[in-house]
Amino acid sequence: MTDRDSYQAMLDAVQSFHDKHDFKNTGGEEMTYRLALMAEELGEISACVTKGKSRDELAEEVADLFILIVGTAIAADFDLRDAFWKKMDRLMQRESRMVNGRIRVSEFRNMKQDTPGS
Repeated sequence: MTDRDSYQAMLDAVQSFHDKHDFKNTGGEEMTYRLALMAEELGEISACVTKGKSRDELAEEVADLFILIVGTAIAADFDLRDAFWKKMDRLMQRESRMVNGRIRVSEFRNMKQDTPGS
């Protein structure tokens, strides 16, 4: 039985989906097409949040986006797990600031920090 908690199992499942529908040879791994699909899914996530849809509907749309992201790593032939941990290590070194009343974690290039009364 597959360990459904492992990243490898998720990667294998998305790879199987790509193989089943021959994405590599039918345009399913073309980057601008994938970008359009990810934008569409982000819009569906936005609709869930702004229209007060259920947590289950939100979870389904986020899963759709996650599957597309994993598939994009497959299509572009990079190790998403490695990219994730490299980026996470860099993010953990960053400072946070309040920007427009909300927490922001960034490199803060040319950004003004909120000050009391602003």
